[in-house]
Amino acid sequence: MRSFSYSGEGWGLTTDGRDLFMSDGTSDIRVLDPNTFAEKRRLRVHEGVRAIAQLNELEFVEGEILANIWQTDRIARISPRTGEVVGWIDLTGLLSPVYHLGPDAVLNGIAYDRQRKRLFVTGKLWPTVFEIRIRPKHDK
Repeated sequence: MRSFSYSGEGWGLTTDGRDLFMSDGTSDIRVLDPNTFAEKRRLRVHEGVRAIAQLNELEFVEGEILANIWQTDRIARISPRTGEVVGWIDLTGLLSPVYHLGPDAVLNGIAYDRQRKRLFVTGKLWPTVFEIRIRPKHDK
């Protein structure tokens, strides 16, 4: 068994099959070597010039990093090359208000079934897991 240490907190972890991507609640995603856990670089997640903080759970999906934003119903779609937010998934209203049992009952889980191309979300204290499909936004 091996162990490693790092400074700060670990909030989320995902991989693209080559690198590990780790969030710590800030606007940075650390890119780690999966063999040594050495930090290779950092991505500053941003939308234009505005940094996007509170990055929590991460999942690598079809060439993008998905990150839920702590204490919100939003998931950022992030370029793993630049850190730019390329889109948002808004899950407002997905969970009935009846199940918002406290301030920690928030969106906090993302999972992807690569073989069947299915995306699942859930949260802390949520009674269920939802399979969602992302539809492109149509221009009006």
